[in-house]
Amino acid sequence: MITKRIIPCLDVRDGRVVKGVNFLGLADVSSPVKLAEYYSRCGADELVFYDITASAEGRALFTDILREVASTIFIPLTVGGGINTVEDFDRVLKCGADKVSVNSGALKDPRLIFDAAKRYGSQCVVLSVDAKRVDGRFRVFAKGGREDTGLDAIEWIKQGVALGAGELVLNSIDTDGVKQGFDLPMLEAACEAVNVPVIASGGAGGIDDFITLFHALPQVDAGLAASIFHFGEVSIADLKDALAANDILVRR
Repeated sequence: MITKRIIPCLDVRDGRVVKGVNFLGLADVSSPVKLAEYYSRCGADELVFYDITASAEGRALFTDILREVASTIFIPLTVGGGINTVEDFDRVLKCGADKVSVNSGALKDPRLIFDAAKRYGSQCVVLSVDAKRVDGRFRVFAKGGREDTGLDAIEWIKQGVALGAGELVLNSIDTDGVKQGFDLPMLEAACEAVNVPVIASGGAGGIDDFITLFHALPQVDAGLAASIFHFGEVSIADLKDALAANDILVRR
């Protein structure tokens, strides 16, 4: 049985961690450096850092804050936002990232996934997909959930993995920030479509939601959350204790 990972997510805008509901109504939370250091000490398995407005604003990801975050933590770091070229991969990796997340950049040029995987290895390339139900289908959205691409999410996930993505973060816009549980139907469809690690994102409201996730979909490798960790509603230590008590293998 594979150890399940618990991953806090830092959505960063203008150098601050923010959080909203359904990708909207963003509120200031804290310093990314302080939060990153806290999670590294408190038992997080990995950390995700998204510069959430880089793509929409057509700019490169902030690297000064990223360097500071990377130098502060001792767990794997995945970084995304404004990743449009292999050179962006190189820049972010040199700042201390372990993996690079692609989303809007890969939608504009899917070959980015192939080229990055060829140069750095599939284990370095994380495909992040923001998906929402439209007319009963899972549709891919770009630019932080602002733009409907018209693409079928499951087909795009298959294509991304075929091009070389070694991991998938599936963000459900429908459940993001709502705290009513992960989007199990969407996650199940993704797990059935590909054979790379799948990270569930969007909807965690408490410990029970993680227990439900891993029991209902044991093929999901990790649970990612933001606000419940940022606002102290759930501690990672308590979450892992509860998961272990429910026969879910975690690193402690």
